[in-house]
Amino acid sequence: MSGMARQKSDTPGRLAQIRQAYVMTKQVDTKIGLIIAGVGLLTFGVFLAIGFALDHPVYLGILGFVVAVLAVAIVFGRRAERAAFGQMEGQPGAVAAVLGNIRRGWSANQTPVAVTRNQDAVYRAVGRAGIALIGEGNPNRVRPLLAAEKKKMSRVVGDIPVHDIMVGNGEGEIPLKKLQIHLMRLPRAISAGQVTETNDRLRALGDLLSKAPIPKGPMPKGARMPKGGAR
Repeated sequence: MSGMARQKSDTPGRLAQIRQAYVMTKQVDTKIGLIIAGVGLLTFGVFLAIGFALDHPVYLGILGFVVAVLAVAIVFGRRAERAAFGQMEGQPGAVAAVLGNIRRGWSANQTPVAVTRNQDAVYRAVGRAGIALIGEGNPNRVRPLLAAEKKKMSRVVGDIPVHDIMVGNGEGEIPLKKLQIHLMRLPRAISAGQVTETNDRLRALGDLLSKAPIPKGPMPKGARMPKGGAR
């Protein structure tokens, strides 16, 4: 009984999510309703016509309905994803949203590893291709951040490949909507064990930096760190 009740309670939530996605997509893609309706009717019509031609209209009609629903779901999903990327593009945190939905094979940190006061940021992901440093924001401000972070990563992880990626629509940049595909297509260079080891090493480095004492003001010129603070 509890399982049935849980299933019933989940259904309205899923329908509400689909409706919300449709409303959001329609704001950007105004013809989405006509497109998915056309895809569904055309797919069902083709299967039904084949069914009448083969004298099996019921069987192929049912199959056509199932395939039509699947086709509508695929087309709607892709156009909704494109609309979402269109709304996020250029906004701070857009890369974090993409990394939060990345497919298996990458371990991504949605918290930037480097930022500027103008909300430019560099994010990090670790996978079989090595380490990916992804920058978003003004390229003139982000590229020095990427270079500094790449240099730091090279000192920490040794021979692990480090890829620097600039998100944008300019020359040499990767559009936000293609970021996930770009990451998945990077050639594999390390083993799964090395991925885990690299993640652990970077996590330990992050913990070490977070526990380091932060001075409240600028250190006086010529002052030295007390010996006890180096422990």
